[in-house]
Amino acid sequence: MSENPYAGQGAVLLDIGGDVGALVVEVPRDMVGVEIEARTLDERVHHHPHVAVVERPGPAAPVPSLVFPELREGRYALVPKGGGPAALITSVRGGAVTTAAWA
Repeated sequence: MSENPYAGQGAVLLDIGGDVGALVVEVPRDMVGVEIEARTLDERVHHHPHVAVVERPGPAAPVPSLVFPELREGRYALVPKGGGPAALITSVRGGAVTTAAWA
């Protein structure tokens, strides 16, 4: 968490519209601090955005989650940064916020 010591302490600005959407994933508490990559299932793309799992304010208690604030519309595999098997595959729609739960 040294990259951004304030992560998880407030709102996240989502940059969505057109063919760009956002992805919010609730994850188990023991994953706080783990970095996760969103890998498009389109092999031509080599940039894999990554975010860390942080606890964010929730209605009753903090909720460990990932927030990808801008992803191009498409299908994504979420994997630990650096590689490994896909833990979740989901679709992102442009102009919308997709929500999912980590299995």
